[in-house]
Amino acid sequence: MKFTDGFWLIREGVHLSYATEVRDVRPESKRFTAHAAVKKVTRRGDTLNAPLLTAECFSPAEGVIGVRVTHHAGKRRPGPDFALTGAADGAGAVRQEGTVTELTSGPLSLRLDREGPWGLTFHDADGRELTRAGARSTAFATTGDGGHHMLSRLALGVGEQIYGLGERFTPFVKNGQVVDMWQADGGTSSEQAYKNIPFYLSSRGYGVFVNHPGAVSFEVGSESVGQVQFSVEDQTLEYYVVAGPTPKEVLTRYTALAGRPALPPAWSFGLWLTTSFTTSYDEETVTTFVDGMAERGIPLSVFHFDCFWMREYQWCDFQWDPDVFPDPDGMLARLKARGLKVSAWINPYIAQKSPLFDEAAALGHLVRRPDGDIWQWDLWQAGMGLVDFTSPAARDWYAGKLKPLLDQGVDCFKTDFGERVPTDVVWHDGSDPERMHNYYTHLFNRTVFELLEKERGQGEAVLFARSATAGGQQYPVHWGGDCWSSFEAMAESLRGGLSLSLSGFGFWSHDIGGFEGTPDPAVFKRWLAFGLLSSHSRLHGSSSYRVPWEFGEEAVGVARSFTLLKHRLMPYLYGVAAEAHRTGVPMMRPMVLEFPHDPGCRPLDRQYMLGPDLLVAPVFTEDGEVEVYLPEGTWTHLLTGERVTGPAWRTERHGYDSLPLYVREGAVLPLASDDGRPDGDWLDAPTLLVHPPADVDYAAEATVPDLLGMPAATFRVRRDGDVLRVTASGTGRPFTVRVAGGASAEGSGEVSVPLG
Repeated sequence: MKFTDGFWLIREGVHLSYATEVRDVRPESKRFTAHAAVKKVTRRGDTLNAPLLTAECFSPAEGVIGVRVTHHAGKRRPGPDFALTGAADGAGAVRQEGTVTELTSGPLSLRLDREGPWGLTFHDADGRELTRAGARSTAFATTGDGGHHMLSRLALGVGEQIYGLGERFTPFVKNGQVVDMWQADGGTSSEQAYKNIPFYLSSRGYGVFVNHPGAVSFEVGSESVGQVQFSVEDQTLEYYVVAGPTPKEVLTRYTALAGRPALPPAWSFGLWLTTSFTTSYDEETVTTFVDGMAERGIPLSVFHFDCFWMREYQWCDFQWDPDVFPDPDGMLARLKARGLKVSAWINPYIAQKSPLFDEAAALGHLVRRPDGDIWQWDLWQAGMGLVDFTSPAARDWYAGKLKPLLDQGVDCFKTDFGERVPTDVVWHDGSDPERMHNYYTHLFNRTVFELLEKERGQGEAVLFARSATAGGQQYPVHWGGDCWSSFEAMAESLRGGLSLSLSGFGFWSHDIGGFEGTPDPAVFKRWLAFGLLSSHSRLHGSSSYRVPWEFGEEAVGVARSFTLLKHRLMPYLYGVAAEAHRTGVPMMRPMVLEFPHDPGCRPLDRQYMLGPDLLVAPVFTEDGEVEVYLPEGTWTHLLTGERVTGPAWRTERHGYDSLPLYVREGAVLPLASDDGRPDGDWLDAPTLLVHPPADVDYAAEATVPDLLGMPAATFRVRRDGDVLRVTASGTGRPFTVRVAGGASAEGSGEVSVPLG
């Protein structure tokens, strides 16, 4: 929300009270509390009839400093609140020197000087100022409609760029934007977002998390152009500054606090095919699709049944439509016999026509209005109500309705919707409706994910979720929502995914070919390459099928080649996935994340790193022309072997079977010999593709994980004069070493390859 009218004036109806001077500081060993007057106090009478702001400064984790600013502390706090699993108050240390009080936590410090105007400054380990809340930067505002807002402004340095704030389809660099945290089912072509995360990452090597699950408004250099302002309609505002110094370290610290992503099962990284949404389908259609993929040599890992697996007007009743699927048990068994996993669509709504509506209503499991009536409307499903996931009994009831599907053979769920959550309701646990609006989807996804972990085991749970808030990264995978079938929508989807990755989400997907409309074959083929070089890959549409042969024989070849390529890359990709699970560093990495000191990488949103070593630049044109930026070093095209030295901008032209796909200098890329499935035996005759630099002291290693993400074998590479020696530990099985642009050799234990 904007409060000012230019630099000099306040907007009509708004009254702002800024923290102006420190009245006292109360230090403790690990935290301190300061009180700030909102006007200059020159005599005792100035302390009367005037507000006082309380600022509590503390450290919930190493390298993280929190600031909680309160006007009136007596406001009831019904929740919900983010579950910060990594928080443990007391990680900091306080010292005082003269008029300065300093709180230090790891490489981060916060300083407050009692003399002079109010100001909080954050410094890194070298004493460099990261950001500050100076004069006119900590305040509360009252509005003519009775509103009360808390706000803070943190300074932007010259050239500083801001990223993140969820899956946003607006420009990748958020400077100049107004960004509101409010879940909306708005597609991918507006400022609305399915995944609103009140966390941003700065190019200066720090992050900021606003600890408020409801509506948070960010003005990123868009009200005061040299500041990021964030505000909430509340009596308290709490935010955390998260140290780096690198963006990866910021994400590691933030996800340690807010939750790390679970590791999805290896089979989920294969190709998913769906029925599409409103298309006509039955078991014969499904079988035709599965047979068609097999006949064309396109490996398929997951088959997904979208909404109409249930009866019309009855979503959700969790019952197969008997007119369309008369033998669901047999059908699922037949699909499973072909090695497929099965996904089923669900949402958190119960239509009035569903037999479950009366049952849920009688049990008190549906959200109610203040007058006691069940909240209902006809948007999406006729007379639908919302399951009240704040009730433990309702969560158990909902999970109990899903369990028979798991017993039948369903392996995972697409948890759709959860954004259109009303605020004129009463929740079972007394939650504040405004705070619950964004948080609802978190409870929905957690309920389903925990059921899957319970029934399938840890490491076997995976969702295909649309909506999320902070902490939602713990329940992967998330996909980009409803996009159009065009090159422009393909690019906006990538922007959203890269923005989400800088918000702490390790895994992300999108609808290959676009959701709405029917893509031109050129769009579909280009999107195939992009989709199969994403963390997860799904063919899905709205009113038209997405089987490749609908778009011509060339599309079949593109689908086949990139699916096989992804399977070969799985030893590398699953190692990257395990890293995302351990550290919070995402699989799909904006260039700024991997190359933070290269100014050329900071605005890039049409290319990304897939893990640390693969650069991917999707093609957004029919004729194959694409611009790509290669940072410093020698890069080798994975498909052609061409070597290019960066830093350099290149304009390239690619056929549908190719795109800029470069391997970083120094990388050791483990490749599987079995390209028929994503979860094969990765230590069965793997190939190590080595890209040595000219450095005579070159040494590197690559670890091949097992299907649980744990190290199964490690290959250590070193240059010994004109020979490259590779030593294996953890396996005695044969492997091949191939030097990019050079010789190769096979063996086990230790393999030597001549260079030059």
